[in-house]
Amino acid sequence: QVQLVESGGGLVQPGGSLRPSCAASGSIFRLNAMGWYRQAPGKQRELVAVINSGGSTNYADSVKGRFTISRDNAKNTVYLQMNSLKPEDTAVYYCKADYVTIGGYWGQGTQVTVSS
Repeated sequence: QVQLVESGGGLVQPGGSLRPSCAASGSIFRLNAMGWYRQAPGKQRELVAVINSGGSTNYADSVKGRFTISRDNAKNTVYLQMNSLKPEDTAVYYCKADYVTIGGYWGQGTQVTVSS
C-alpha cells in the first residue's frame, strides 16, 4: 500500500519561508517524478513544481525564483523550499509521486497560509 506522508506546512507572514516535505513508502516499484501541486479555495489544483528521478525540474511561472524543489532518492522524499511567500501562495499543497509501473499517488495535503 503506497503512502505519502506530508509535513511542514503552516502559517507564515508575507516574505517568510516554509519547507514542506513528503515521504513515499510502501512500494517496491521505482519512483519516477515527484511533485507538488496546490489548490486554493474556489480554484482548480495546479502544478507548483516537479522533479524527475534524474533531478530535472519544472516550475510554475508564479513560483520561479522563489521556490526550489529537491529530492532524496535514498529516502524517497521530496522537499519544497518556499521563500518570499506571498498571500496568493495560500493553498493546500499536495505531494504526488509517479511510479514507473503503478502510476501516480497523492498525499493528503498540507495547509500553507501566508498572512500577516
